[in-house]
Formats: sequence, structure tokens, C-alpha cells
Amino acid sequence: MTSLNGRTASLNGLSRRSLIKTGAAGATLLSAPGLLMAQPAPVKLGILQPVTGNLAQDGEYGRIGAEAAINEVNAAGGIKSLGGAKLEMVFGDARSNPEGGTQEVERMHAEGVAAVVGGFASPICLAASQAASRYDLAYVVDVGVSDAIVSRGLKNTFRFGPGFGTVTKAAIENLVKLNDAAGKPARTVVLVHEDGLFGTGLAKLMNERLSALGFQILETIAHPTPARDMSNVALRIRALNPDLVIPSSYYGEFVLLARTMQQQRIRPKGIYAVLNGAASNFRFVKEFPEAAANVMDCNHWADPRKPKTAELRKQVEATGRFWLYNTPLNYSCVRLVADAIERAASRDRVKIIEAITASTFADHIMPYGPTRFENGQNLGAGPVNTQIQGGDIKVIFPAEFADAKPVYPVTG
Repeated sequence: MTSLNGRTASLNGLSRRSLIKTGAAGATLLSAPGLLMAQPAPVKLGILQPVTGNLAQDGEYGRIGAEAAINEVNAAGGIKSLGGAKLEMVFGDARSNPEGGTQEVERMHAEGVAAVVGGFASPICLAASQAASRYDLAYVVDVGVSDAIVSRGLKNTFRFGPGFGTVTKAAIENLVKLNDAAGKPARTVVLVHEDGLFGTGLAKLMNERLSALGFQILETIAHPTPARDMSNVALRIRALNPDLVIPSSYYGEFVLLARTMQQQRIRPKGIYAVLNGAASNFRFVKEFPEAAANVMDCNHWADPRKPKTAELRKQVEATGRFWLYNTPLNYSCVRLVADAIERAASRDRVKIIEAITASTFADHIMPYGPTRFENGQNLGAGPVNTQIQGGDIKVIFPAEFADAKPVYPVTG
């Protein structure tokens, strides 16, 4: 039997040992005060891209750009105004359709994201940004070019890149410069477009403006997305024999069309694409060099003058991937949102929307002027003209940072 005195002695010994251990631990904490501070909760950022379905390639490359920007922000110390909070990606697969995009935004809202970036296709961006507006959730569109996206008066919706009104204006101005400089070899045009929101709206604008400038539109040919065969479209082009073919399609459809035209030896004086899914795409260039040769495009593209462009491209290509415009555009969109959260010094959604609205963000790698949003559209955004030359994609307009002269008209 243990005596009371024994128990007391034992307890005293335990207390002394505990105090010694506690004191040592306390000394460690006092010598490293950072350990007393909890790491701030991450800022959740929704990244919405179609990574399954017919738009999966574009979605995957958009995700690559978003991830690169998130990693870069976190490596530089996170959101400093929030105590170094890290960005945490909440990814959503839009499944190449508007319904999928809407469902993912609902899930992201439930998970507490501070903002959403992406969408790629116009129908997805329209539906997803509308869903986000119900929760005062900032939505930054990466690519979606339909001007309906920013004409609905939604305070939460911002498009960092240019819409098809701006792109069409630039495309037509540059086409006139190109044609005039070559002695006006092109007079007749066939427009080929996907039959959705993006392609139909773009074809309508091109038809009206080119006709007013004296070009004869021989026919406007619509096709579905996805399309498995372009033989009938190519045969119609052959029958019409236009000087120019102007296609506005997603990747798979234009690759089919270009390859079919090559196989059938259909050789217009120029293929002058606008917002085309393949014509500014290194995968097309590498896999089908003969069909791709000399194809021109007016589209999104990174600014080749900026050192960060070369750095990001090298990083992407080192993983065996292609350099596609989706990557630098989404990289820049995420940097825009991170800058807004930094300035807002808050996770509050309304404050983030206000910060984006007032943005003068310049730390991007696109060929844009200063960021200035008006009714959700970045007025500083603009496209470039590219041409596939010698197995590479060269910038031919605007002249101030073109790295090649156009090859036009195309012969042989």
C-alpha cells in the first residue's frame, strides 16, 4: 500500500518534470515567435475550364496557365495584405457545355471561392458568369469573345481579353493593309464558321464590314461543332473559287478543313482566319505542317517582347507541351485577380469586384495597353495577326512588335 506522503512525493516529482518540459517548450516558442502564429487560411480561387469533351485541349492549356500563375504568386509570398495567405485552386471541369460550367460555379460557390477565372468558350462564359452573379462572385473571362458576355450589365463579370467586335475591327483593318500593300489581289471571299454563338456573331460582323469595303462575299458556310467531316465544305469552296477563305472555327474543325483543302489541292490566295482554334496553335503547326503553311490568323497571342513570355513558354515546352495562347492568357487573368485581392486586402467578394473594376494591372504578358475596365470589358486589350512561316508562328501585325513580314498572296 502506498502512503499518502509517497503519493504526494510522486505527484510533486511529476509536477516538477512537467514544469521542466513545459518550460523548455515555452522557451522554444519564445525563441521562434513565428510558431505562435497560425498560417492564414488560403484564398480559394475557382479555375473553370472544359477539360473533357470537344474543347478539352483548350481547357487543359488554360489550366496550365492558371496553375503557373498560382504557383508563382505563392512562391513570392502569397497575398501579403492577408498575412501571406496562399492561393488555393478549386478546379472545375465545364465539360465543354454551358450546363457543366454552371454546375461547377454552384459547387465553387459552396466551397467558398473568392473569384472564378476561365470558361474558354462563349456559351460557357455566358452561363457561368450569370450563375456567379447570383452570389456577388467575381468572374474573369479568359477567352470567350461574344460581346453579349459584357453587355448584360453584370457587375461581377470582367473580360480581360478582347471581344469579337474589337478583334473583327482589327482583323479587317489589317486585311485591308495586307491586301493594299500586295496590289489588291483579293476581291472575293468565302466565310466559314462554326454555327454557335461565337462563330455566327463573328461571321455576321465580317460579312457586313467586308462588303462595305468592296469585298464580294460569295457565300457564308456554317458547320457544327464537333464536326467529323469537312469534305462538303471543301467541295463548296472549290466550286466558288474565292481569293480568300476566312474561317472562324474551333481546333478540330479547322484542322479537318485545312487538311481536306490541302488534299484536294484547293489553293486560295490566302487563308485569313479570325479567332481560329488552330491557326495560332503549335500543335497544328507540328502535326500538319503542309496544311498549316502560310495560314494567317487574327487572335489572342502573348507579347513576344516581354521576358516573362519566353520564360513561361520555356517552362511549358519543357514538359513536352505546346505553346498555346490559352496558357499566357489564363496566366495573366490569375495574376489580375491576385493583384485585385492584394489591393482589396480582403476575401470579401464585393470588395474584390470593386478592386477588379478599378484595376490598372500591368504585370501581364499580353500585347495590351494599360488595363481599364468599362462595363466589364478591358479597353486596353487587343489581338495580333500571326502567320505560320517555316514551321513557326510569327507575328505580322501590329508592326511595332512584328517579328516577320507577311507572305501574301500565297502561290503554289
